Amino acid sequence: ICLHSIINFKKKNGGFSSFFPPAASADFQCFQQAQLAGLTSTYRAFLSSHLQDLATVVRKTDRYHLPIVNLKGEILFNNWESIFNGNGGQFNVHVPIYSFDGRNVMTDPSWPQKVIWHGSTANGIRLVSNYCEAWHTADMGAMGQASPLKTGKLLDQKVYSCSNQFIVLCIENSFVSDPQGK
Repeated sequence: ICLHSIINFKKKNGGFSSFFPPAASADFQCFQQAQLAGLTSTYRAFLSSHLQDLATVVRKTDRYHLPIVNLKGEILFNNWESIFNGNGGQFNVHVPIYSFDGRNVMTDPSWPQKVIWHGSTANGIRLVSNYCEAWHTADMGAMGQASPLKTGKLLDQKVYSCSNQFIVLCIENSFVSDPQGK
């Protein structure tokens, strides 16, 4: 199961948005960018939504036995469930998280703020009071749960204004093995 970063969302008139689309649109962005990168699996946004807790985004049959890896196959987590064991999704900061086009989000200037949105508790349960009104607002007064990547945690429990331009990660949620064994 592969974890990627979404390439920055572009405004219709150019430049970058200070806001990302609702979770359903973020899911579509993940799907679309995976397809453009030649990946055949389905990808979803690493976000809790009004319909689903983050912990349940990956299919139940794939949560325990498949490692979570980056674009180059380096292991970030032993499996999906290990992200939600209450320790905040601790990962090795020396294993990069890449965008679909191969850029390291920890070092690339395209992501000036090295923080990811998630909207969840450390156990992957949605925080209705801290997920930017179901990811529909970039209002300064609205708050969202996010995690600075420098902490080495995907689910660190920090609250930020929804006006911030943070990273949205994508997770492969329907692993498709290569029938030819490649």
